[in-house]
Amino acid sequence: MTVEVDLRPGLPAFSIVGLPDAGVRESRERVVAAIKNSGFPFPVQKITVNLAPGYIRKEGPAFDFAIAIGILAAAGLIPEDALAGRAFIGELGLNGELRPVNGVLPCALGLRKAGFQALLVSDRNADEAALVDQLAAFAATSLAETVSFLRGDLAWSPVTVDREHVFKQAREHGVDFSDVKGQAFAKRALEIAAAGGHNVLMIGPPGSGKTLLARRMPTILPDMLFEEALETTKIHSVAGYLRESRSMIAARPFRSPHHQISDVALVGGGSSPRPGEVSLAHRGVLFLDEFPEFGRSVLESLRQPLEDRFVTIARVASSVRYPSDFLLIAAANPCPCGYLGCASRNCVCSPPTVQKYRAKLSGPLIDRIDLHVEVPALSIDEIAGEPVRAEASVDIRARVAAARSIQSQRLRLHGLFENGQMGVRHIRAFCGLEADAKQLIRQAILRLGLSARAYDRILRVSRTIADLESGDRILACHVAEAISYRLLDRDPARAS
Repeated sequence: MTVEVDLRPGLPAFSIVGLPDAGVRESRERVVAAIKNSGFPFPVQKITVNLAPGYIRKEGPAFDFAIAIGILAAAGLIPEDALAGRAFIGELGLNGELRPVNGVLPCALGLRKAGFQALLVSDRNADEAALVDQLAAFAATSLAETVSFLRGDLAWSPVTVDREHVFKQAREHGVDFSDVKGQAFAKRALEIAAAGGHNVLMIGPPGSGKTLLARRMPTILPDMLFEEALETTKIHSVAGYLRESRSMIAARPFRSPHHQISDVALVGGGSSPRPGEVSLAHRGVLFLDEFPEFGRSVLESLRQPLEDRFVTIARVASSVRYPSDFLLIAAANPCPCGYLGCASRNCVCSPPTVQKYRAKLSGPLIDRIDLHVEVPALSIDEIAGEPVRAEASVDIRARVAAARSIQSQRLRLHGLFENGQMGVRHIRAFCGLEADAKQLIRQAILRLGLSARAYDRILRVSRTIADLESGDRILACHVAEAISYRLLDRDPARAS
């Protein structure tokens, strides 16, 4: 976006053109007050501000700073050569204070691509802008201070960010897999999910540890690369979720929306399209607790993001595409009361109630979840017995990172990075089975009643299990373990 200012003799007037919304039109009052209260004379002329390009609707207060600087430069109060290669983003207070705005990071990336050398923003946005290489970020607190800098009366140094320190802090999760008692089967399933990028559905009674396990999932995922962190930070910046104390999302996001969330809040949208939870979880984990309690339309809206790994929000004026490459961890009770099949408590749900509860999860949605895992209630010995030190997250993460490295080398020529992204063509090419493994999966389809659609899921998970063991071929033991994670396919009553 470019701000152009024209001053000419005539009756005093101040107009903004270029499809401004109400928030942008209100800039006139803020800019006039900010200039006067900063000690500068406001030009008594006909002022026209053009926001180019004119065919794109402009929203929000981020243009205040550039408009004020443009007016002062057009009035001769700032040398025009001082503006060369410099951009200005921010909201102005009536006293001339510069305030932070959303979306500074993607703007900074666009300015660098356009050839700008410097960006002046609020001191509360400066760390965010400083993440962009080859673009000097300057922190300003007020309009008056900025004018002094542009006139050469003040000397400013560009803001710098210690990326190593930011990433080091992000690795301190505060929780660990060793905190979870028992549940070795579920832990193994989550390790496989992390290694191959597979979605998981955990089914078990209340208090069995489903939420505890899910919240520790980011601790076993590989550390974020800078490019991943930058991409994720852009989304959070647009949504306005960056805190002043955190300039970068350097830890994998963990989003856990309530089951009463709307489909728009989950996938994104609104009159001014904003990213939803699936995009805020990009490169991280989206945890949906009480999975069947989500609205049917909300659950079905997940199908496209899970398949395509991006969300397209179309409106009359424009279309916006947000990335949504996340790992889905869903948790559900076996029935509304939660105790169906539990040895310690009796279920009070009627068969029609149970069937209605399970019917909320459609076949196409379940088909996009690779691992269905039972998480049983803990025994008395596991709860009250002597604490046993379980495996720490750092050890599991090392195996996950090694497996992902193998997958990356195998799939990168195809534009993929993990087994969970493989399509039918890739499965046929990279999921070769030994003879006994082929026989086992044939028997599983016949005897256990596995659906045809479960076949490719089993092969993908088997490939990940083999990668965790650094194996080239998929063995029968790998297939057997993958089959054990298809709970809903193995038990037709549960899938009904």
